[in-house]
Amino acid sequence: MSHPSKDITSSRGRELAGKKIALLVTSSVASFKAPEIARELMRYGADVYAVTSPSTEKMVGADLLEWATGNPVVTHLTGKLEHIALGGKSEGHADLVLIAPATANTIGKLASGIDDTPVTTVAATAIGSRIPVIIAPAMHEPLYDHPIVQENISRLKKIGIEFIEPELTEGKAKIASTEKIVHSIIARFSTSQSRDLERRRVLVTAGPTIEHIDPVRVVTNRSSGKMGIAIAEEVASRGADTTLILGPGTVNPPSSIRTIRVESTNELLEAVLGELKRTAPDLVFAAGAPTDYRPVTVAPKKIKTREKPQINLELRATPKILEEIRRASPKTFLVAFKTEHKVSNEELIDEAFKIIHEKNADLVAANDVGLEGVGFQADTNELYVVDGRKKVVHIPLAQKREVARQLVDLAVKRMRD
Repeated sequence: MSHPSKDITSSRGRELAGKKIALLVTSSVASFKAPEIARELMRYGADVYAVTSPSTEKMVGADLLEWATGNPVVTHLTGKLEHIALGGKSEGHADLVLIAPATANTIGKLASGIDDTPVTTVAATAIGSRIPVIIAPAMHEPLYDHPIVQENISRLKKIGIEFIEPELTEGKAKIASTEKIVHSIIARFSTSQSRDLERRRVLVTAGPTIEHIDPVRVVTNRSSGKMGIAIAEEVASRGADTTLILGPGTVNPPSSIRTIRVESTNELLEAVLGELKRTAPDLVFAAGAPTDYRPVTVAPKKIKTREKPQINLELRATPKILEEIRRASPKTFLVAFKTEHKVSNEELIDEAFKIIHEKNADLVAANDVGLEGVGFQADTNELYVVDGRKKVVHIPLAQKREVARQLVDLAVKRMRD
């Protein structure tokens, strides 16, 4: 019977699916971040096993780590040879060892070959077994700047251990963000996975745009930007030089992805045309949801409802981004998106096929946001992907990151055809 805490596994993506990660937690004050790190790794598919030192219990308890990971926590070594089971060469060993947070003391012990706690013993065993080890330091900045600590870090780097640099602020070397740690691990594994977009430039648009009625009120739509961000994450993990143009949605992209923020449809158009000229992308995913209409006039001040209980709003169509993309870059492989509401599958596919011809897109990904769990605001999506021959590929309802993976697979395959 699976632990209930594992229900979140792969809820955000499958980049770490099938990977067993040993999370070694030292007695740093930053150890309170360990459950969050474990949970985020799990959301990308990892199976996480926590290991602690005796003094870790003062900071974060084994029960909390077991709740976070859904697995028993190694708090001391027994006749079960936990250090060999996780860090050795036996079947079922960890695919990667993450020490987060790592104190100056633990770093010094590892650099000197000392293994006197479960954390240092598992790490030392993994180093000897050539299992990848990643360290995320956390300590006060003077400790981090200590010449011997820096020498120890250099010694460990020379034998292949990777460090995720801390954030130097407020006189402290704070542990890197959970996002940075998780994406570093995903990148570490992606070197052995599909890198079919290496040396390719990809532009992704995501999120809504807004058009002002007055300085406070706007015309917009319910797009969250989640689908476009999932696509940007997917192409970046496959080696692409990725740029994301993002409207004011409800989620933030990884800091590792170059992101241009926009608000209005005109700003989106300017940013897209600028990137087409600057980078000449090989592939564009136009997943953004620009507002189709804008007010003809914008009130310079907030409209007072007590003065104007009724207003007439005249709207004008905004520029068509897809047309401008194709006009500016005829050879770029263009994946467009089409959204409908409560239509039949046949109508949805027909509308997508019209975009192929009207906008000269290479693929169109269509969805019906009138269905439960599909499209705007949801963490899941369902797509019908249509090409110029009206060949249709159905991507069933799934987490948006999984939908992104399948959509990118289709785009890469069509680019090669």
